[in-house]
Amino acid sequence: MTEPRPHTLFSFGTLLDQRVQTSLFGRTVPTTAASLAGHATRPLTITDASVIATSGQDVHLTLERRIGSTVEGAVLHLTDRELAAADDYEVDDYARRRVLLTSGESAWAYLDAKPLRPAARIVIVGDSIAYGRCDPQGGWAGHLAAAHIASDESAHRVFNLAIPGSTLADVSEQTPPLLAPRHPDTLVVAAGINDSAVPLAVSAPDSDALPHITGHLDTLAATAHRHNARLVVAGPVWLDETRTGDYEGLRFTVARARTLRATLMTWCQDHHIDYLDLWEPLRDRPDLLVDGLHPDAEGHKELYRQLSTHSC
Repeated sequence: MTEPRPHTLFSFGTLLDQRVQTSLFGRTVPTTAASLAGHATRPLTITDASVIATSGQDVHLTLERRIGSTVEGAVLHLTDRELAAADDYEVDDYARRRVLLTSGESAWAYLDAKPLRPAARIVIVGDSIAYGRCDPQGGWAGHLAAAHIASDESAHRVFNLAIPGSTLADVSEQTPPLLAPRHPDTLVVAAGINDSAVPLAVSAPDSDALPHITGHLDTLAATAHRHNARLVVAGPVWLDETRTGDYEGLRFTVARARTLRATLMTWCQDHHIDYLDLWEPLRDRPDLLVDGLHPDAEGHKELYRQLSTHSC
């Protein structure tokens, strides 16, 4: 029987302290010098008494994106049990996500739990709702872009590449060649309602998109990782099934949309990917939908309010 491969965890802070390691893991663990490009650190005040007692510090460091900067640290080689202990040690302000080290090695790292807060260059891909249809202000993505760029006009960028009618199959195929010239650090995938639609004229037995959702997400996760961009999945919005009917040859139902939402949430949880739930802001609010599917201007403001909780 082969030994399981150890987990690699990039650290630049208190987890490199031998006293902390001994307290958490019962030993000092093997480490290898490493660096993480495109990032800088900022202080984070800790209020958890047990974490302060273990580290001896009430201010730790967290990562933020910054082109041209590099964070020096080390990779810790941990067992399953030790990685779980590290998870327990990190407070709710952190989330364990995959990063691509300067060496080209993939490793875990603890990032800001609010995925849009440390972002600098955001690429948005998705469908007509992400595009901002039915809102002259550009929808929730337009509001996000305005606030994000205003907070740091010299460094912040938002590129909305959403295309009305797109499914995740379209997005996973079209996105890879679009990323390199935009240097994204965050890829927001709006996995919208089109992936739950059922064609009224079924032309092939595999025309149902739902069973293929996770494969497209796997592809997008790999694409984001190659660019060392953090993948953020925005789920579908609530719909008013009584008003959708035959929508351009498609049928939309609440049951199918709920299945899509559950699939996305489970995949994100299993793969340590950030999930933004856009269902609740419009749930049972048909007055905020133009045609049962697309939010109006006020509906998009509600969606942006939900998204803003992940950026500040």
